[in-house]
Amino acid sequence: MTAPPDDCLARNEWICGAYLSTRRQILLDAVVQHLQLTSVSVLIGLAIALPLAVLARRWTLAAGPVLGVTTILYTIPSLAMFSLLLPLYGLSAGLVVAGLVLYSLTLLVRNILAGLRAVPQETRQAARGLGYGPIRLLLTVELPLALPAAMAGLRIATVSAVSLVTVGAIVGFGGLGNLIYAGMNTYFKAQVLTASVLCVLIAVAADVLLLGVQWLITPWARAARG
Repeated sequence: MTAPPDDCLARNEWICGAYLSTRRQILLDAVVQHLQLTSVSVLIGLAIALPLAVLARRWTLAAGPVLGVTTILYTIPSLAMFSLLLPLYGLSAGLVVAGLVLYSLTLLVRNILAGLRAVPQETRQAARGLGYGPIRLLLTVELPLALPAAMAGLRIATVSAVSLVTVGAIVGFGGLGNLIYAGMNTYFKAQVLTASVLCVLIAVAADVLLLGVQWLITPWARAARG
């Protein structure tokens, strides 16, 4: 009877320290790509969502179309979304980023808009009474007061993006999703588990980081809770 191999890789175990030590650079490259795709897509999404939310707040007639279009985009399955964007971006990282940006819009726009709408009308009137113009009112009164709701949307959008990046493996730009996809095709247990755990850790770390940022930039919210 042949003795089982001593190497956990040869035994194809789920938990394998040898995989971590021998694939360290591969894992690092995948994590870096995952973080890059996530951060770029969320930042672009935020840059687009903010003016859309302000537009919807300023002009009531624009709110319906803005929310409707972003909601429809969010309902499109990820594979279909990438297929629709393929003629524009080809098999590139831009394809994944564009898809993630579109998915982030509904979460970001809705939460920023909710925060802006929650600013008390008497606060706006008081600011106008002090001579605040529309831009100054937005930048120094409305947006700061809308930060808690906006940050909640940003946290959800970021965690969602961390998850959706893995779907980019179908075009070769999925960060840790590339390892998960390859591991599932070859039933490489250690690779599937390790990459999946790293995805979860990135999502949790991003959420905690953004929660800390929110805590730092909204001292008035802390005072109100205290």
